[in-house]
Amino acid sequence: MKLAVLPGDGIGPEIVAQAVKVLNVLKSDGMKIEMEQAAIGGAGYEAAGDPLPEATFKLAQEADAVLLGAVGDWKYDSLPRDVRPERGLLRIRKGLGLFANLRPALLYPELASASTLKPEVVSGLDLMIVRELTGDIYFGQPRGIATLDNGEREGVNTMRYNESEIRRIGRIAFDIAMKRNKKVCSVDKANVLETTELWRQVMIELAKDYPEVELSHMYVDNAAMQLVRAPKQFDVMVTGNIFGDILSDEASMLTGSIGMLPSASLDEHNKGMYEPSHGSAPDIAGKDVANPLATILSVAMMFKYTFNDEAASNRIDKAVKTVIAQGHRTADIWTEGCNKVSCSQMGDAVVAAM
Repeated sequence: MKLAVLPGDGIGPEIVAQAVKVLNVLKSDGMKIEMEQAAIGGAGYEAAGDPLPEATFKLAQEADAVLLGAVGDWKYDSLPRDVRPERGLLRIRKGLGLFANLRPALLYPELASASTLKPEVVSGLDLMIVRELTGDIYFGQPRGIATLDNGEREGVNTMRYNESEIRRIGRIAFDIAMKRNKKVCSVDKANVLETTELWRQVMIELAKDYPEVELSHMYVDNAAMQLVRAPKQFDVMVTGNIFGDILSDEASMLTGSIGMLPSASLDEHNKGMYEPSHGSAPDIAGKDVANPLATILSVAMMFKYTFNDEAASNRIDKAVKTVIAQGHRTADIWTEGCNKVSCSQMGDAVVAAM
């Protein structure tokens, strides 16, 4: 297994280092894993004047899977938009054809009190958000900021999806639902956006191929409300890029911390880029206080979805459950009576549990 390891910016190097510890355990047990690091985001700009250096993209193309930390830092906000760290992330997703973003939101029983919602609302939560990742308003053309004839500035972004893009992400959602509770909620804004009117039409057509799966539809504003009102009603949610970006971050807080949410971004052959759902958190970078569990759980997803190795995936998942049950907590999920640990100590605890 050849892995491209891209630590990125902010807390990225710290959390990725803990995930590498986990990979090294598997490697020491005989698994053939090759890892090579490269720069992306602000680190890529510093190294090569590009948030996605050519050498980094080549490494990612040749790898079997990509492990990413996070990109971004306030100090890069003054750069031209095309060379800001986030552009590197968008480009690698598009360049590798990573159209399907899987974001599970699973609440560990011991963390129910860490959620901002009442325990009875979130206890037992286990949902999967499937977000389309390479289309929608983030990539649609035309886009930009222009000055009109009257001297006024105008910003333009274009929301667009074609039928095949909708169909392929829909199939991912239905296939996942078949292995779960056989319920798919498609989130759109079909009452006012023609793009998502088409989205709903295609989802209804696609559902005919999955008669065992119950398909429902929800407007995005209602979905945002329902996630905090009654989140356990959902099994699999499928939606477009911008709605998925917002809803998955909202769902993260149901679990107590965004530091607990892994993600997978897959191409049509299940090659994937695996990263925590959270950002680079430059305010705590270098302090060894970040939560590495989302990154470690992303490695578990890597073995499940790209390498089809349920045993390795379950081993990592079980180790994370063990350290949570033992009471180890980083600052973001700490509550009175628990053992507060650093980022590196949490990584060591997971390794010990493995």
